[in-house]
Amino acid sequence: MTASATTTKNRVSHASGGWGSPWVYLVAFLLIGLCIAPAIYIILGGFRTNSQIIMDPVALPDPWVVSNYIDIILGNLFWRELWNSLVCAVGTTVGVVVLGLMASYAIARYPFFGREAMFAYFSAGLMFPMTVAITPLYIMVRDLGLMNSHAGIILPQIAFALPMTVIILVPFLRAIPKELEEAAFVDGAGRLGFFVRMVLPLSASGVVTVGVLSFVASWNSYMLPLFILNEEALYTLPLGVQAFASQWSVDTARVLAFVSLSMIPALVFFSTMEKRIVGGLTGAVKG
Repeated sequence: MTASATTTKNRVSHASGGWGSPWVYLVAFLLIGLCIAPAIYIILGGFRTNSQIIMDPVALPDPWVVSNYIDIILGNLFWRELWNSLVCAVGTTVGVVVLGLMASYAIARYPFFGREAMFAYFSAGLMFPMTVAITPLYIMVRDLGLMNSHAGIILPQIAFALPMTVIILVPFLRAIPKELEEAAFVDGAGRLGFFVRMVLPLSASGVVTVGVLSFVASWNSYMLPLFILNEEALYTLPLGVQAFASQWSVDTARVLAFVSLSMIPALVFFSTMEKRIVGGLTGAVKG
């Protein structure tokens, strides 16, 4: 092998195992910038005055105005809507995790007639988003007497989140070795004991994944609360942002501050759980 061939080979191996092409990083930074720029603009806009926004919409705050955020934090409106969103999100997450885990466990571990048809039924639920069924859903909630209540939001959200939950959790539960279950039964553990002591810890990453996805989806839900809730005291944050923007339409800086505070909890929660979500989805695909 000549010296030039050796040099070429080293360059190729260094390129494949090194940093890679700079164009890839350039495109990645551009995409990240497009995603982050609107959020940064909203957050910084809350530290400005209306005159600053009118004079130069893309400039930095000069001077920085914190009164917009302080007025919202010291008021009751934001915290009331934050509590309403938290109630709906936590209720939805608990319902999705409990019901989805039980249904997935039965489909994954127990042979019974129609098991594959049931799994296909849950899978078909992905083809019908909530926006398609909003009218019959509204009629059903009204007939059940759940209008103007958080239960009228939580129950439909649980139903529409179950298909994705089952699809993610079934591979996790199927991957648990049969020998482990048999050994647990030999040691005297019943089905419920095996479920609590073995299944839950082994499927923790999948449970966390579906829980985070359900929480964020409920937190960002807008259309369902718009149809179900008519009283401002029950508004969730997405609905409250729209109402606040309509009420303070002439005060753009205050509206941007309210929007910033509304999106921060979901961003922080999703960012802290990002690795668990990726790990959970990877395990579901491998399973």
